[in-house]
Amino acid sequence: MRIPCPYCGPRGNDEFIYLGDATVRRPDPQALGASDAFYEYVYLRDNPSGLHQELWYHGGGCRSWLVVTRNTRTHEISDVTFAAGGKL
Repeated sequence: MRIPCPYCGPRGNDEFIYLGDATVRRPDPQALGASDAFYEYVYLRDNPSGLHQELWYHGGGCRSWLVVTRNTRTHEISDVTFAAGGKL
C-alpha cells in the first residue's frame, strides 16, 4: 500500500506507523459515567467496512501526523490531510 503524504508525495506504508481510528475521542474523566466511557474507549471498537479515517505517523519521512481516509475493503486511499497540530 502506498500512502500519498501531502508533504513528501507517495510513499510505501513501511515508512508509516499506524495509530488507529481517527474518529475516536478520549472521554472527559470528570464527566458523569466516566468509568464506563473509558471502558468503551479502550476496549470496544468498531471494525468498519468501507471508508474509514485513520491516524498515521510518517516516521520514515517528514514526521507528520496524517489523517488517512481509506477503504478498509480495497485499501484504496481517497484522502490524506495533516492532523491538527501535525504540520511541519
